[in-house]
Amino acid sequence: MDQLSTPTRDRSSSAFRLIAQELEQQVLSGDLPVGSILPGELSLASRFNVSRSTVREAIRLLEQLGLIRREEGRNKLTVTAPGHKEIGERMRTAFILRDTTFEQLWEVMTAIEPMCAMVAAHKASAHDLDLIADNLARTEAAVKSPAKIVELDIEFHNLVAAATGNSALSLSRDTVGELFYPAFNLVMTRLNAGSRLLLAHRKIFEALQARNAADARSWMERHIGDFQRGCDLANLDFRAPISGPIMELE
Repeated sequence: MDQLSTPTRDRSSSAFRLIAQELEQQVLSGDLPVGSILPGELSLASRFNVSRSTVREAIRLLEQLGLIRREEGRNKLTVTAPGHKEIGERMRTAFILRDTTFEQLWEVMTAIEPMCAMVAAHKASAHDLDLIADNLARTEAAVKSPAKIVELDIEFHNLVAAATGNSALSLSRDTVGELFYPAFNLVMTRLNAGSRLLLAHRKIFEALQARNAADARSWMERHIGDFQRGCDLANLDFRAPISGPIMELE
C-alpha cells in the first residue's frame, strides 16, 4: 500500500499530487534543472515509497504542466520549461473562472502592446524584422479576407512581442491576444477594416526598422485604440465575459 495514500480514492489522488508538487518545487529551486533527466519510475516509487501507478499519475500531471517531456522513442523524461501553450492554458482558465471581460483584457493590452513595440524598437534583431516583414507581405495579400487578417494580426503582435527578447512580455501578450480572438474576428467581419489594420502595422514596422521607440509606441497605441472603436462601431458589448460569445448591445 502507498505510504502517502490510503485505499480511499481521495487520499490516492492526493498522493500523486503531493509527489508532483515536490518534483515541481525541485525544478523551480534548480535541484532538477531544465535539461536534466528525471529519475525513472522505479527510482521515484522507491524514493516516495509509493506504487509505480502513483508515480505515473504524478508524471502525467507534470507533463500537462509542461515541466517534463518524454523523449520520442525513449523512456527517459527530460525537465523542461513550460511553453506558451501550457502557460497560456493555465492563464486562460484563471481568466475565465474570474469572469474576466473583453474590456478588462483590452485594458491589459493598452499597457502591454505599446510597451512591446517600444522595447522591440530597441532590441529587434534582423531576423525578427525579416519575420515581421514577411507577415506584412502576407497581410497585404489577404487584406480582403477578414478571417485570414485576424490570424495574421495575432501573428504580427506575437512577432513584435517576441522581438522584445522579454519572455514575460511575450507570454503575457500571447495569452491575452488569443483570448481576444472572438471579439476581433467579429469586428473584422463586420467592418472590413483590413486596410486600416495594414496601415497601422506598416507604420509600426517602419518605426521598428528606424529604431524609433517613440513612434513605435505611438502607432501601437493608436492601433489598440482602433480596436475599441471598432467594437463600438460593430455594436458589440465590450463588457461581455470572455467565457461566452461577445454579444451585441441592445
